[in-house]
This record gives sequence, structure tokens and C-alpha cells, in this order.
Amino acid sequence: MIATITQQARHWSRHAEGYENVFLDPYRPGVVNPLLERLEAVPTPGGKALIDLGCGTGPLLERVVGRFGTVHALDFAPAMIDRARQRLGERAEQVTFHIRAMHELDDLAGQFDVAVAINSLVMPDTRAIDRTLKAIRNCLKPDGLFLGIVPAIDAVHYSTLLLMDRALDEGKAPSIAEAEAARTAEHHLFDFAFGRFAYKGLEQKFWQPFEVEYRLKKAGFTELTLEKLLYPWDDDIAGGAAFADHPPSWDWSFTARP
Repeated sequence: MIATITQQARHWSRHAEGYENVFLDPYRPGVVNPLLERLEAVPTPGGKALIDLGCGTGPLLERVVGRFGTVHALDFAPAMIDRARQRLGERAEQVTFHIRAMHELDDLAGQFDVAVAINSLVMPDTRAIDRTLKAIRNCLKPDGLFLGIVPAIDAVHYSTLLLMDRALDEGKAPSIAEAEAARTAEHHLFDFAFGRFAYKGLEQKFWQPFEVEYRLKKAGFTELTLEKLLYPWDDDIAGGAAFADHPPSWDWSFTARP
């Protein structure tokens, strides 16, 4: 498991420069992001400590530095931390950065009011996810709040359905419609049975909604809420604007208490 984490850290560092061009951006215009609304609702943030777990290139840090009293940021990919520092400029001095895996939080036990993990709970080995969730719970204060977003494998199924139906409505045979849908939705990159995605050395876990609840409860979290983060139909999603009259695609956003 350690070797896998180290290898993935190298791959994520390699993709740091073009990260926004490869993965869906939950901060872009048109996205309905319940996590940001929940974060805005945190009372008296100036007296609270927050940790951004898997901070990536730092888009969340721009929103919380100066608003929360204490801000920590963690990522296992050094190049991601470098990009985050560059993004913040002089404000980077207000952040304590950690280059380490997300489960390595023993020295931070009980220190945070809020922990945030946006598209970073994606370890392909679910043992690492379980270990990480327990570590996150332990780093929170007893009345702390855990906010997260995870990529949704069921949204890929949804896109596939729309793509296939469009081809069928055009009069194409089922076998051709299925082949076109699979190609456009990039099925060759996914292991749907276990919710895994692989792209140029990167390996990610995609989630079913019941998995989110199951693993959070297994780690000891309570007061769970699960909501869809909604993406606009555009060129970043298979099918694009052709499906603008259908309900949007999604990832899963959650909140939980230790």
C-alpha cells in the first residue's frame, strides 16, 4: 500500500501543471456546489481551524485563507503544493503546508474544527480509504465538521444512458449505439465493478452513493448528509451541450460529524 501511495504521488506531481484541464472542476461557473454553501455557513470561522486534505493546486485555499483563523493544507504530491503556494502568493505564509499522505495525521489529532477533502478520497485501494477516514475523524475536534466531494461512478452510467439513447433515437442499431456510448464515455478507462478509473498512470476511486455512507459510518462518522454537486452540460462532460435539456450530471458531496 505504501509503494502504491508513493507511486501515485509521483504521477499526481507530474499532472500538477495541467490538472484543471484533465479533471472536472467543482469551482467553475455554473456548478451547483453544496459543499461551498456548507462551508460558508460555518459560524465564527475566524476562531476556527481548517485543514484542506488533498489540497491539490489550492483552489479551496483561496476561499478560506483570511477567513478561517488557522489553515493547514496537505497533499502527497510536492508539485501540487508548489502550485498551491504560487496560487496564493504572499498569502501562502498564512498556511501551514504538509507534504504527506492523507492518513498521516497522528500529530494533528483533535486540532481542527473543519476538515475538507475535495476529490482527494480517490485511493484505488479501499484499505487506504478506510485508514484515511479514521485518521480524518481523529484529527477533528469532538464537535468538528467533515466536508467532502467524491467522483460519482453512477454519473458515468447516467452519461452512458443518454449517449446510447441519443444514438438509438438516430436510428442506429443497439450494438452500434452501445459501442458509440462506451467510446464517448471512455469506458476503457473504467473498472465499473470496483469503481476504478485509470488515466496516464493515475488511478482513482469513483464512488456509488451507498459507498459514501458505508465507509463514513465504518470510520465512525455520524450525522451524515449526502447531496449531488451538479455540473453544467458543456465540453467537460461526455455529450456536452447536446444534453442541456436533461438533468445535469453530478459528483457526490457529503457532510459528517466525528
